[in-house]
Amino acid sequence: MSAEKKEIDWGSLGFGYIQTEKRYVSNYKEGAWDGGCLTEDANVVLNECAGVLQYAQTIFEGLKAYTTEDGHIVAFRPDLNAERMEASARRLEMPVFPRERFVDAVTSVVRANAAYVPPYGSGATLYLRPYMFGSDSVIGVKPSQEYQFRIFCTPVGPYFKGGAKPLTLCVSDFDRAAPHGTGSIKAGLNYAMSLHAIVGAHKAGFDENMYLDPGTRTRVEETGGANFLFVTKDGGVVTPKSDSILPSITRRSLLHVAKEYLGLEVSEREVYLDELGDFAECGLCGTAAVISPVGKIVDHGREICLSSGMAEMGPVTKKLYDTLTGIQMGRIQAPEGWIHVIE
Repeated sequence: MSAEKKEIDWGSLGFGYIQTEKRYVSNYKEGAWDGGCLTEDANVVLNECAGVLQYAQTIFEGLKAYTTEDGHIVAFRPDLNAERMEASARRLEMPVFPRERFVDAVTSVVRANAAYVPPYGSGATLYLRPYMFGSDSVIGVKPSQEYQFRIFCTPVGPYFKGGAKPLTLCVSDFDRAAPHGTGSIKAGLNYAMSLHAIVGAHKAGFDENMYLDPGTRTRVEETGGANFLFVTKDGGVVTPKSDSILPSITRRSLLHVAKEYLGLEVSEREVYLDELGDFAECGLCGTAAVISPVGKIVDHGREICLSSGMAEMGPVTKKLYDTLTGIQMGRIQAPEGWIHVIE
């Protein structure tokens, strides 16, 4: 049964927040999660001394629900978001929200807001934001004893209006993560420290930062919010390997698509700054845009231009994009377990 859609101009949606009717909330107290429920209240009320406000004890996820070509509403690989959130929780000494309950909560939020899931072909999707934070009063530096897990959703338009114009990046003087730090988890604190760097990059005329490894500053890591994917001149796909990189679900999916659907050679290895000019294409992988093409990387005045992709998405990147979005939208047969059907 499909809900009657809201009167929204789906084609003009940007990537921003629109309040929907229901969200999920569950509280952790005295060593256990409660049963959780849907609520219409979009506000979070906290004590002034809440752990999240004092010591940034918060983690989050991002995923999307879509309307497929045959009219079903589906989510893309929510089990991997649950798995990644579990790793984030353990690293920040937070209780794990059970994976099965995570997927069930995603399902219930999408079902309750089915009228906000954009129609097939609109270019828009329903973005879901699961998150967890320390909610009790903490004045000493220690983990909270109580937590709240929530999921809200909002309809969003395509990340790039009018097509994906290749981005220009700058090699950042800042480090995204400390050696042996929290770079591999989706914690709010990682994103907070990137804000100064991205504001500076935008002021200088760049779209994003390229962060290097904090130890030697010779290897490519990621941007503030996306993993890198490179294409060699003979059509192979390479992605940087590092303990400080967030394990992007989109990147992992694209690597599978490259190998199993397109028959390309795939490697995950250390990628050095001084070899960037040897690649034909470069893209940024993430939930929002799937792949954003990169045309130019500027290293302190030295321009590295990708031979393919300066004017538009390169041919291999385009095939990867078309195949993965085809899988998500039901136009192409998905690998088993990738598509979670909601209704």
